[in-house]
Amino acid sequence: MADVRQRAATHRWISALAGAAFACVSGPALAFPPYRSTDGAPAVAYEWGVRIGLGRLERDQGRTDLTAPLWRTSLGLPDGFEVIGQLEYSPRAGRIADGAVGGKWATEVNPSLAVGVETLALLPVRRSTGGVGVESLLAATLREGPYRLHLNAGGFHDPRRGPAQHGWRASVLAEASSGSGRVGFELFAKDSNRRGADVRGGVGIIQDLGRFDVRAAVHAGLSRSAPDVVASLWVTTSFQLRR
Repeated sequence: MADVRQRAATHRWISALAGAAFACVSGPALAFPPYRSTDGAPAVAYEWGVRIGLGRLERDQGRTDLTAPLWRTSLGLPDGFEVIGQLEYSPRAGRIADGAVGGKWATEVNPSLAVGVETLALLPVRRSTGGVGVESLLAATLREGPYRLHLNAGGFHDPRRGPAQHGWRASVLAEASSGSGRVGFELFAKDSNRRGADVRGGVGIIQDLGRFDVRAAVHAGLSRSAPDVVASLWVTTSFQLRR
């Protein structure tokens, strides 16, 4: 009976938090793609994940920038560990725009809650950048039926371009599953010593098509330091390397 009451209380708590997150981003309206948030769930051991961004369009103050392609990869290891790599290409500049490598560790606290920590080294991908930055996030994922709530909070230090930039970032992402698809609502914020808070809100969808899935999202800036609109489109798949 106590377990039943505990599950009911957990369900009410998750539903309330998810409802709050949905309300936060239902006004003007934007790793796991197509979101800025990461999840707290442990990776499947020896599963290789491949996520290819077909393009990310950013519109800000009358200027439109395209980043394509974008690449994310991950390799699950035993005991909840995961290796992560990221690269982004800028067609306008004709070079790699950004890159990172790192790792993640996550564990399931109980059937409804998973927590983890993700740390990335921010790479100097061109001659004009110096040093190596670091970004670290604490992540938690709450699950109840078709609903998921992802909470992120962490900090970063980036000395690659000009004076070192450091600050914090946080996000909340609420997802609901229906059939083979999942719709998500995200609120993201990032602040640093070099610019004001970048706050975005948006909606995304992940559609499972069997061997791969298609992911898309549109986010809008909610603060002066945020871009006006950011939209991205991804195709992702995974391979089990070892049974």
